[in-house]
Amino acid sequence: MITDFPVVFVLYPRVTQLDFTGPFEVFWRLPSAQCVLASASGGDLAADGGITFTNVRRLADVERCALLCVPGGFGTIDAIEDQELLSQIRRLASGARYVTSVCTGSLVLGAAGLLQGKRAASHWAWRDALPAFGATPDPARVVRDGNIITGGGVTAGIDMALSVMAEIAGDEYAQSVQLSMEYAPEPPFNAGRPELASEPMLAAMRRRYEPILPARDAAVARAAARLR
Repeated sequence: MITDFPVVFVLYPRVTQLDFTGPFEVFWRLPSAQCVLASASGGDLAADGGITFTNVRRLADVERCALLCVPGGFGTIDAIEDQELLSQIRRLASGARYVTSVCTGSLVLGAAGLLQGKRAASHWAWRDALPAFGATPDPARVVRDGNIITGGGVTAGIDMALSVMAEIAGDEYAQSVQLSMEYAPEPPFNAGRPELASEPMLAAMRRRYEPILPARDAAVARAAARLR
């Protein structure tokens, strides 16, 4: 029986809230889970879309965790160069039973030096940046390599969390949580992955991401150079 299972969600400005609120909705239901939202500076934190989270703890004040979860978002570009954030991630990951990420959070794990030689998932438009950190991109929705479990874009965080829950508490328990959440996706369109979307739609989305790619690639290059 698990008697103590601290779960730490690593936040940073402009994080995508569903990247961590989805897994949070799963993980808080774990037996003996204590879920904590923490950032490099603590206090209030604004996510993408304008939602503000208050009373966020400082990562340096969190002693340890059994499970670490790093979400993604457009703030990833700055997060992979935040040395305090990366240092705290490395510290907590060193003692964690599970190290997880959602969406572009895998790039933050990479910048912290945790993906060298590992397979990892990420958002489809950012997956190509993973090799800079010594990782092998994997298009699967949930990817496990050792104790590192990474989810693809945004909604994959729920799948990742249920997969981890099944290992911790058993398939039946995880299924009961899935049922309690009524997690039975039936999307109105079959366009949720690049290989399923129409070519015009995919091209339009790629154009939408183009303006941020130079800043992303420059930040990734600097972060990767620091690892070397």
